[in-house]
Amino acid sequence: MSSSFQSSGQVSYELNGDVAVMTVSNAPVNALSHAVRVDLLANIEKFEEDATAKAAIIVGAGKVFIAGADIREFKRPATQPHLPDLIDRIEACSKPVIAAIHGVALGGGLEAALGCHFRVGVKGAKVGLPEVHLGIIPGAGGTQRLPRLVGYEKALEMIPSGAQIGAVDAKAAGILDDVSDENDVLAAGLTFARSVIDNSMPLRRCSELVAPAVDASVFVAAKAAVTKRARGQMSPVVCVEAIEIASKTSFADGMAKEREMFMELKSSDQHRALSHAFFADRALGKLPEIDGIAPRKLDAIGVIGGGTMGAGIATGALMNGLAVTLIERDEDALARAKATIAKNIGGAVKKGKLSAEKEQHILEEALSLSTDYASLGEADLVVEAVFEDIDVKKQVFQQLDKVCKAGAVLATNTSYLDVNAIAAVTNRPEDVIGLHFFSPAHIMRLLEVVVADKTAPDVIATGFQLGKIMRKVAVRAGVCDGFIGNRILATYRAAADAVVVDASSPFEVDDVMLEFGFPMGPYAVADLAGLDIGWATRKRKAPSRDPRERYFTFADRMCEQGWFGQKTSKGYYVYEDGARKGTPNPEVLTILAKERMENDIATQNLSKEQILDRYMAAMVNEAAKVVEEGIALRPLDVDMTLIYGYGFPRWRGGPMQYADQVGLDKILNNIKEYARDDAYFWQPAKLLEELVSTGKTFGDLNAEGGNNSVKKVSEKA
Repeated sequence: MSSSFQSSGQVSYELNGDVAVMTVSNAPVNALSHAVRVDLLANIEKFEEDATAKAAIIVGAGKVFIAGADIREFKRPATQPHLPDLIDRIEACSKPVIAAIHGVALGGGLEAALGCHFRVGVKGAKVGLPEVHLGIIPGAGGTQRLPRLVGYEKALEMIPSGAQIGAVDAKAAGILDDVSDENDVLAAGLTFARSVIDNSMPLRRCSELVAPAVDASVFVAAKAAVTKRARGQMSPVVCVEAIEIASKTSFADGMAKEREMFMELKSSDQHRALSHAFFADRALGKLPEIDGIAPRKLDAIGVIGGGTMGAGIATGALMNGLAVTLIERDEDALARAKATIAKNIGGAVKKGKLSAEKEQHILEEALSLSTDYASLGEADLVVEAVFEDIDVKKQVFQQLDKVCKAGAVLATNTSYLDVNAIAAVTNRPEDVIGLHFFSPAHIMRLLEVVVADKTAPDVIATGFQLGKIMRKVAVRAGVCDGFIGNRILATYRAAADAVVVDASSPFEVDDVMLEFGFPMGPYAVADLAGLDIGWATRKRKAPSRDPRERYFTFADRMCEQGWFGQKTSKGYYVYEDGARKGTPNPEVLTILAKERMENDIATQNLSKEQILDRYMAAMVNEAAKVVEEGIALRPLDVDMTLIYGYGFPRWRGGPMQYADQVGLDKILNNIKEYARDDAYFWQPAKLLEELVSTGKTFGDLNAEGGNNSVKKVSEKA
């Protein structure tokens, strides 16, 4: 292949003695954009013709080798040179080409490295083929070259999972030829190139290798395991199929089939949904109100309350390098809190996530325990995690107002309560923010950063900074009952309850949502969280309940029996001998039958599709209201909240992305149909109606900047 493309200068070519050094410079991650592909191709041709150069090194500038393809180009028609053709040309080179890897070589980056004749890494480097996370498979030879190099079992371990492995493991697997002790990746590459030249090492082309044969049962077992784990996502299963093809066909035929599979997945709804999630992740913290705003100092934090939630928050902070002072009411409570934290930290050590030395430092130096609020005098931020009662929380904040230093951020970890009301009891409402962690707080990734009316911009920035330090996915939320996630949850659970009373059972609803891709159905989740939590919320809201609302009593009757879910071994399901997975509780059906009889309800016969349509219509409609009111700034904020906090299948992109794919007109028509039987509950969101009337989507709102465009739509409505 000859190059007739115009160079952009993103890949340089320099001679170091008799070694050609090609440096990829496409900040920040050296993605294989069209310009990079053009330059690499030109430089390979130049190297081939350069009589002085006896070997070549491909190296990345900055912090990584090549982090993959430029997925922004996926939305545009493919342009030459195509990545598979470029890699074929690298591999066909008559002189040795060496990939010198630091940082990461992922996706197309690893595929490019596999096209080289040798690969050397430095310590800390990682390699992987994570394309499944975008709903596709490797499309430039990854499923054909990697199994020929490392064997089918290792390829089946890496590709369908998208797992990254470190340099030492990559060498053991055969991906890397050497792991250098050099910190300088260029020096490591030059050293290896010198060895190749001096020892006249023969070129090793992955396409020409033959992996040891395996029995067909290996692929059958892998496909069954991956199918179960994928819960409806297609690309991991297709990865297995592509690797199996490598075991049966020539390299050329395998490449053709891989490309066909790749292109089919690239045009799928799942790829569009996962690409949406990928870009939404990166947009979450890009907010105009904190653009250019520096967060406040954040070295030491305080936590009020050492129960499950408080201990979890403290654990997460401690594991990520923050000093923590934990406050409890007495020494016994402190001892229990420390034991919980020690158990959490010990679990991380057992899983290899933390060293024994770090564990000792955390428990002996970084963690302080006290019953005196005055101990928080030097804390940069304090998180209150006490009982979910607004009067109790107000008392805590009055105390914090007295003892905390000027400029300290005062945060409440409430799931539902009014952050404005809590801030109002202090003399510094601008310093108050909501930080809604999800339980278990040291494991769950979602953090709702709840912005009150008077919260200062640098306090918002500090909330996001804390999320970054604690490796959370931080989403901005406004103040309302339940914020983004729990407000929407309350609505779609109410819709599920109506389905259960009118037409089905909790177990059928759970089965439908499992088939949809959730890890658990809503009633199994309720058992896990504790039915008493929802019961307390319903009692709290009872005085303000609208008389038009249909209220169902079956969950209350279960709680009156002392059935609180897993914690009492009985709820919607029965958990024998402390089992984590239950069997349906038949007594629930008896309670439901009684409620139907008392209210003269004749049960309907809804299909799985009808159950799903009601559930999703309620979720999407309430989510549209949340965006319309500015509680969520953009539809993408809702999507990420539901994905990270509520188990919404990522491969569907979140409820707003799902609604766009299904069609907003279909969602709205369903809502209007359901409103014939319950006009109070099924009130269409004005935003949803406006989007349908103007032919726009939630994706359009994301592209237009979110709430700024939402306000314009709402004003029209």
